Amino acid sequence: MDIQPDTCVIGAGPAGLAVARALADRGLPYTHVERHTAAGGIWDIDNPGSPMYSSAHFISSKTRSGFGGWPMPDHFPDYPSHRQVLSYLRSFADAYGLTERIEFGVEVRDVVKNADGTWTVTRADGRSTVHGKVVVCTGSQWHPNIPELPGNFTGEVRHTAGYRDAAELRGKRVLVVGAGNSGCDIACDAARTADHAVISMRRGYWFIPKHLFGRPVDTLSDSGPHLPKWLEQKVFGALLKMFDGDPARLGLPAPDHRLFETHPVINSMLIHHLRHGDITARPGIADTDGTTVHFTDGTSDDFDLILFATGYRHAVPVAQRYFGDEQHPDLYLSVFSREHHGLCGVGFIETNSGAYRLFDLQAQLIAAYVQDGPERFARMIREDRPDLTAGLKFVASPRHTGYVDSGAYLKYVTKLAKEMGWPTEGRAPVPAVFRYEEAV
Repeated sequence: MDIQPDTCVIGAGPAGLAVARALADRGLPYTHVERHTAAGGIWDIDNPGSPMYSSAHFISSKTRSGFGGWPMPDHFPDYPSHRQVLSYLRSFADAYGLTERIEFGVEVRDVVKNADGTWTVTRADGRSTVHGKVVVCTGSQWHPNIPELPGNFTGEVRHTAGYRDAAELRGKRVLVVGAGNSGCDIACDAARTADHAVISMRRGYWFIPKHLFGRPVDTLSDSGPHLPKWLEQKVFGALLKMFDGDPARLGLPAPDHRLFETHPVINSMLIHHLRHGDITARPGIADTDGTTVHFTDGTSDDFDLILFATGYRHAVPVAQRYFGDEQHPDLYLSVFSREHHGLCGVGFIETNSGAYRLFDLQAQLIAAYVQDGPERFARMIREDRPDLTAGLKFVASPRHTGYVDSGAYLKYVTKLAKEMGWPTEGRAPVPAVFRYEEAV
């Protein structure tokens, strides 16, 4: 057994790369393992098990999505494609010298806490190494949440985790179940390609367009006055009603919650296709019989394929017994295990903004704590439970258990880091040579 008093980083997607950069910046020793043959995580459509699909784009704009010190390039569009995001991540890894330090093709089978507080990481080939700390960055979109389908449907049933391209829908009658961001994207693929397309949603949602007033919607808050969350809900909600009108006219149920109280659906095209009759909206499924699906409003329709766009479980198979709940591990600031010193996770935060800035912030916290290890912060990990909701009452659903408002999260953690004397984002590489691969 190889004993290394360093930090083991598991996974080389965006979260793992952010953690590796933060540790490397401080000259801290670390071991980095990745089961795939290259960096990129879910953004590599060729990574086995990735939920990526051909039409996928970022739902946060490029100006709000990069890591500190390494912004997305100007030649990217407002909302980069998955190929461009992958090129950005790999260029980031190359620029900071992270790529050559990753052990590719190494799958972790198990993580075990030792009596002395160290951690044993066992690989699929049986080799074990011991580390002072472990940061699990395996991501939260690898384990599909598949609900039980009532009745006896005889057509094809799949989760969107296995969906890749609109060509799979050609010539079929398709029902997409779920109205999250990927569900809406794939429903739009069906609207353009399938013989017949329907989207089923149990509750109404606020559909936020990707652009307002000619600008990416997530940049508007940068230019206007800062409003209290309750007032922002009213003002922005009124704007959306002006732009989209009455959702019932398109067959959509009205939202049963106020704006920002569910994970935002950033999509401009679903409303377009509903208005043009390319797709039809229906409520939840009541029953199935053969190829017929009966909906809760009394209507029915026939389908060849049902695609569940019903999200993912935050499973951590390599260390589930330490992370606890599969839907929302109890981690301080969505990073530090409260019970198990030396165990961290990045990539499990659920919030309403772009993830990369938050990953960078979380990575900086981890690296600073590894380096400094103040008892004050260790006590906060065990005891501090800040309210990071900004006063929002998130809907009662598994996904929103432990959900945080990004503004409240950033404000709290930035203040905490300042008190500790810790940085909140990474620095530009030295020398600062900005080179990006061309998107395939």
